[in-house]
Amino acid sequence: MEISQLIGYALAVLVGISLGLIGSGGSILTVPILVYIMAVEPVLATAYSLFVVGTTSLVGGIQNAFQKKVDYKTVLIFGIPSIISVYITRAFLVPIIPDVLFSIGEFHFTKSIALMVLFAIVMILASISMIRPCPKCNDTNSEKIIYNYPMILLEGTVVGILTGLVGAGGGFLIIPALVLLAKMPMKLAVGTSLFIIAAKSLLGFIGDLQGDEVIDWLMLSTFTGLSVVGIFIGIFLSKKVGGSRLKVGFGWFVLLMGIYVLIKELFF
Repeated sequence: MEISQLIGYALAVLVGISLGLIGSGGSILTVPILVYIMAVEPVLATAYSLFVVGTTSLVGGIQNAFQKKVDYKTVLIFGIPSIISVYITRAFLVPIIPDVLFSIGEFHFTKSIALMVLFAIVMILASISMIRPCPKCNDTNSEKIIYNYPMILLEGTVVGILTGLVGAGGGFLIIPALVLLAKMPMKLAVGTSLFIIAAKSLLGFIGDLQGDEVIDWLMLSTFTGLSVVGIFIGIFLSKKVGGSRLKVGFGWFVLLMGIYVLIKELFF
């Protein structure tokens, strides 16, 4: 086994820790690790990310369910349009995107570059939402959950399309939506988010299986297994460490990584 693979597998644990601690960030780490360290082709890396993040989130969601930190009604309201849109995106939209979108001289803006650039933009936007203070993101249970159905359905659809294109679970979009639109306590939003991420990510991955992609199941299952170990560590640490401070620190890390990916893909 090469050194780069060992590093990639070690970092897989961080993917799970991120999901366990703040309910998001799994795919933001997974895709760059797979592309730049494990040398997986970008389009295939987005498919792998769906499986890794989906499986890990499912385990975390079940763990939160035992602690009664999941709102199943929200899982359905947000999850159904999200699952439909991610499946359609992976099964029908991604395959019809041309391999080369346009060329300028000797520079070819390929499908792979486009997905990584889009992913970098998503990372930067995600980092801003993590860094920005959220006064309503607290853990009190005093407010009754309110369902703004049109906004939750719209958000679910948008997050599903984004998930399908770049393999991002979308926790950084789902959690603020649940807190702000449904007035849901933060820890309940994290547990609910994990179930939504799991459902749409795994359905999106099934959409990929209908294509001609060759899946390296040994590498994928090893990476996923280590990520699952990480989410148990993350859930344990979430009881010991303040989530808000971790979220801000992770946001700055994601911002730097997003800028790096953008510069690397466009200029190098």
